[in-house]
Amino acid sequence: MIEKYVQRPNAQLYTQAWGQPLRGTILLAMGATASSAWWPIALIDALAGAGYQVIVFDHRDTGRSTLFPPGTPPYDLPDLVEDVIAILDAYAVSSVHLVGMSLGGLVAQIVTLQHPGRVATLTVFAGEPLNSAYDGEGMPPEIMEHFSGMATLDWSRREDVTQFLLRIAELSAAPDRPFDRHAALERIGRELDHTSAIQSAFNHAMLEGKIDPGLHAADITRPTLVIHGAGDPLISVAAAKKTHELIPNARLTVLEKVGHEITPAEIPTLSQAILGFIRSAPTVQRA
Repeated sequence: MIEKYVQRPNAQLYTQAWGQPLRGTILLAMGATASSAWWPIALIDALAGAGYQVIVFDHRDTGRSTLFPPGTPPYDLPDLVEDVIAILDAYAVSSVHLVGMSLGGLVAQIVTLQHPGRVATLTVFAGEPLNSAYDGEGMPPEIMEHFSGMATLDWSRREDVTQFLLRIAELSAAPDRPFDRHAALERIGRELDHTSAIQSAFNHAMLEGKIDPGLHAADITRPTLVIHGAGDPLISVAAAKKTHELIPNARLTVLEKVGHEITPAEIPTLSQAILGFIRSAPTVQRA
C-alpha cells in the first residue's frame, strides 16, 4: 500500500493506493462525513486482487486530509470534484473506473460529465441522480432529529462520539435484517483512529451544494452501473431506479436487505458486481 498527500490550493488530501494497475485503476469516493476508513479492507483487497490499482482518499474535513474548524467550510462541491481530478493527476491515471458512494456518487457523476475523458466507467452506489427529483426524496426525520443532538455532544469523549455514530449506523441500516453492531463498531473505531477531529467531518452538512444546473444525469455517456440497497432508509431505492432510467444503457443492481451501508455480508456481492461490470463494459480504457 502506498500513501501519498495530494496538494490542492487550500487543502491537502490523504490518499492510499493498493495493488497494481495491471487491468486499470479503480478510485473509490466515499460519502459525506466519511473518510477512506469507511471502505472495508476486504472490498479493497477483492478489487486489487483482480488486477486493479485501487485508490482511496479522505475528503476534506475527514481522516488525515485538511480539517477545518467546525462551521461553514471554505469549499463546496466543485472543489470536491476537482479534488478527484487532482488525485488522478498525482497518480498519473489518465482514465479511471470511478466508484462513488452517496455524496461520492454525486461527485462522481459531475466528474464524469465535466471530465468524460478521465472516466472509463462510472459506478454510483447508494447515490442520487444528479439534478433530478425522484419519489421519496429527502432525509428521514429520524436522522435529522438525531443530528440535532450534535450541539450538546461532548466531542472530546470517545465513548459519547462512538454512541452518536453508532446510532447513525443503526438509522442507516436496512430495517429488514439484524443490525450488525459489531461491524459498525469496528468501522467507527477505524474512523476515530484515522482522524484527529471527527467533528470537522460534519462540516459536510453545511455545504451549499452548488451544482451547475446545466449538468444532468441523463447526459452521462460513459458506461454506468447503479447499485443500491433495497432497504436504504436514507436514500430511497427509487433514487437508483431514477438514475438507471435517466442514464442511457445504465445497469441496475439492487441489493436485497441492504441499507445505506457496507457490511461484511455484502462485500462479495458488491465486489463481484463492480468487477463484472468493469470487465464487460464496452469501452474499457486502461489507466
